[in-house]
Amino acid sequence: MKITQHSAVTIHYRLSDQEGRLLEDSFDSEPMLYLHGTENLIPGLEAALDGKIKGEKLDVTISAEEAYGPYQDGLRQAVPLEAFGDIEDIVPGMRFIAETEMGQRPVEVIEVKDNVVIVDGNHPLAGQALSFNIEILDVREGTAEEIAHGHIHAQGGCGSHGHDHDHGGGCCGGSGKEAGGCCGGSDHDDHGHHHDHDHEACDTPKAGCDGNGGCGCRG
Repeated sequence: MKITQHSAVTIHYRLSDQEGRLLEDSFDSEPMLYLHGTENLIPGLEAALDGKIKGEKLDVTISAEEAYGPYQDGLRQAVPLEAFGDIEDIVPGMRFIAETEMGQRPVEVIEVKDNVVIVDGNHPLAGQALSFNIEILDVREGTAEEIAHGHIHAQGGCGSHGHDHDHGGGCCGGSGKEAGGCCGGSDHDDHGHHHDHDHEACDTPKAGCDGNGGCGCRG
């Protein structure tokens, strides 16, 4: 059967950045499962897979606009160290969930100065064209429960980590300071894939990994 709305799709993939560097490779591990047409993947990747069938292989390059969006300078900001509360040993690469005017958003620590922390709310792959090498392993109809919940109910299922889709989550691997994730991850809104251009003020960071994905999952 062809990949259509609410198809449950299993794929292997390799993800490379615009410089040709390999970021993720599922071929030596578990394949990724996702529910088609429910914003589990970045828009460009989902569009490339639409209508394909089991056994097909494809190489596709996704523009930044159809992946994680353009890099937004306004999402790189200086935050007072005191805003991090009792969190100690803040170092570059750490990721937090920050309260902003647009709601919660994942941010990464870029630099730590005397009393100021420079954070970046852009997805690690924002502003980059992404290249995928994909093999479609299986295509089936999604179950009623999977369709109702908007994701696959299986280990490795893209979207299985939660029901919210903002551009910060990933689902097939990388998290924290890693760029990898799940075939496309998006600003989850980014997993709903809205790339706002508002300058958001970071406030009250919360400790913890945001699960920011790479590879393609919006999740």
